[in-house]
Amino acid sequence: MTSAPRSPSAGRARLADVAALAGVSVGTASKALNGGGRMRPETRQRVLDAVEALGFRPNQYAQSLHTGRSWTVGLMTTDGIGRFSTPVLLGAEDALGAGKISVLLCDTRGDAIREQHHLRNLMDRRVDGIIVTGRRTDPRPPLTGVDEVPVVYALSPSTDPDDTSVVSDDEGGARLAVEHLLATGRTRIAHITGPAHHAAAQDRARFAIDHLKGAALELATGRVHFGEWSEAWGRRAVDAVLRTASDTDAFFCGNDQIARGVTDALRERGVSVPADIAVVGYDNWDTMSLASRPPLTTIDMSLDEIGRIAALRLLEAIDADPAPGLHTVPCRLVVRESS
Repeated sequence: MTSAPRSPSAGRARLADVAALAGVSVGTASKALNGGGRMRPETRQRVLDAVEALGFRPNQYAQSLHTGRSWTVGLMTTDGIGRFSTPVLLGAEDALGAGKISVLLCDTRGDAIREQHHLRNLMDRRVDGIIVTGRRTDPRPPLTGVDEVPVVYALSPSTDPDDTSVVSDDEGGARLAVEHLLATGRTRIAHITGPAHHAAAQDRARFAIDHLKGAALELATGRVHFGEWSEAWGRRAVDAVLRTASDTDAFFCGNDQIARGVTDALRERGVSVPADIAVVGYDNWDTMSLASRPPLTTIDMSLDEIGRIAALRLLEAIDADPAPGLHTVPCRLVVRESS
């Protein structure tokens, strides 16, 4: 005679209680929870319903011994401030949380020795996989010494094309910015961006020029204004642009900090934004884009989506179904009052 399953109030539910409530064997209940075994979908659903009804929490240590998995994933970042890595992390956790996988965050601060230290710790913890991210879009060398642990690179792609990398579509982002400005009637567009040795600055500038050429146009000053990722640079660059091309009617900026500096400088000159000159930023960093006067139209890099897709690619790799190569995530145009 099968004993009735215990109620949650009678103590912590056991796997046997789940099996009894679902009307299956303990082995079948275990396979249903681990995603293994071949069974009818309704059988697996009965087990999941029983888990919810009893508030069952599986023994992670026992699961690890049974499956050979630790149910943990490492996330390594060089972005100590968290400006870029935090949205990526949140997106990854949204995807991994559905599978009850824990995330261990390691900040390398861009230091190779610290990176190896964290990597050894993750290997000792036998993580099931690693997501690597950073604060720049520049390609980075792949991790070394990871044995057979799957690795996915998010935002900062691996230099190895055989690795799995998930990045923002800067070409699409630049196209959205330029097309938006053209649609508002702007034809004399200047481009102010960050350091020329940064991939993000080079890529966004190159794609902006290409899209303008497609419309039989060129940059208002005939060149890209490379500088710093700062408001101060945005303010200084306005003078340089308007001295060269006084008929400039729009600024496409490489990030929101530069764009906020541009709007400040234009306001001090008595130039109306966007009536006289429109301004578009990049990143959709709320601290900058919403505090700007006026609030910035900008390009959102979809960092949380990058994290989510990176996590999904990692789960596929853990299940021995990797998807190597470069995967791009579309950007979004966020229209506000500056254009």
